[in-house]
Amino acid sequence: MSEEALRAIRRRIDAIDDDILRLVNERATAAGEVAAAKAAEGQPADFYRPAREAEVLRRVRDANAGPLADEDVTRLFREIMSACLALQRPLRVAFLGPEGTFTQEAALKHFGHSIRSLPLEGIDTVFREVEAGSAEYGVVPVENSTEGMVTHTLDRLLSSPLQIVGEVELAIVHNFASLAEDSAAVERVYSHQQGLAQCRLWLETHLPRAERIAVSSTAEAARLAAADPTAAAIASDAAAERYGLTVRQPAIQDGAANSTRFLVLGRESPEPTGEDKTSLVIARDNRPGGLAGLLAPLARYGLNMTRLESRPSPEGMWEYVFFIDLVGHAEDPDLKRALGEMQQLASLLKVLGSYPRSVA
Repeated sequence: MSEEALRAIRRRIDAIDDDILRLVNERATAAGEVAAAKAAEGQPADFYRPAREAEVLRRVRDANAGPLADEDVTRLFREIMSACLALQRPLRVAFLGPEGTFTQEAALKHFGHSIRSLPLEGIDTVFREVEAGSAEYGVVPVENSTEGMVTHTLDRLLSSPLQIVGEVELAIVHNFASLAEDSAAVERVYSHQQGLAQCRLWLETHLPRAERIAVSSTAEAARLAAADPTAAAIASDAAAERYGLTVRQPAIQDGAANSTRFLVLGRESPEPTGEDKTSLVIARDNRPGGLAGLLAPLARYGLNMTRLESRPSPEGMWEYVFFIDLVGHAEDPDLKRALGEMQQLASLLKVLGSYPRSVA
């Protein structure tokens, strides 16, 4: 291709960039007009609406004709919406910290980078900050594809008034990171207990004598390893970079397909979108066939249950509660009828939230 032809293509790209810039700012202006119109009519200033955001992302994903991948398109539009929202008021989002955790990655994937991040030291603290109004939303891990449920999150959902307003699925890549150039010099390995569990085979093969120390997060592991040349961390790229560690071996997780599901916590469930999920917790007196009877309305109305998890009940020894995920919104007619029938049978039924299903 001639130099003149290349210059022509670059001029066309510049013109397209000018159009993109103009349209993005036009979109930001329109978003501000919506907020002003709501304020003028005395409507609540619900700047962030999970259902509306999920609707936009699904629409652009379905309309995408390439060559950009659907995931790239949704990420671009999520950032545009995040920046537009921040012009009105940046969202305060609490997450399991410190900075550099996978939970922070999930928060940024869901809300975009134009948020006010609040890294906190524990799952319970995230719940408390959102309950107190110090943050509008919180993000906590709930389930890993290889290690199962995060029981602390389940137990806190049982007692909290907060609602699940969204979910995020994040591919988890664990790296072996250290100041030490030679892994033989590593005497201890820090990580979250889930990180240690998900890399068990690699550790047994390559560092069988190293002490494994569970800490509050993979980012905290990176911080500790950065202060000790005889230590290493199992952590994300972001955490290793933030704390000055070198990734000595990438992707050491035992399973190639390793992902974690995170929940977004807020005060009110979003309205139905047509592609929703509902989470609830139920219990019934301990009797033969008790659980089967509780679940019978779901089968009767043709509802799809995607998750059933039991936890010890705080009410007594050998009593259990059951956490359930269902396809659909609690306001959908069939699911609403089924929940009503289940309520008649249950000693406990609490809807934890209805929310849009994860958008890649």
